[in-house]
Amino acid sequence: MGNAPEGKSRGHTRASAAEGVERALKMLEGRWKLEILFHLFGGNVLRFSELDRAIPGVSQKMLIQQLRQLEAEGIVARTVYPEVPPRVEYRLTDWGQMLCPALDALLGWAAARP
Repeated sequence: MGNAPEGKSRGHTRASAAEGVERALKMLEGRWKLEILFHLFGGNVLRFSELDRAIPGVSQKMLIQQLRQLEAEGIVARTVYPEVPPRVEYRLTDWGQMLCPALDALLGWAAARP
């Protein structure tokens, strides 16, 4: 927003910008979503079992729930291979991968706290 004329930035008013950020943060709400995202950043493709092992403390039920929500939002893509037993892999969509610099900036902002 900064010094944009009339309080507008990229076509947003202050109110619509606040609403947009709230919507974005709501997509990332959930005890395990950020940890899932950080495991998938950088083009990583992980099987469900690999994510389950990589995130200690998460139940399989909760991991499935969080992955389904991220998939519904278009952040994570799920691929099921017709094998026995079925192999299921997760990766970030291109749009999901775009979160990386935004979260890095947020991490930098938090680290700079006086």
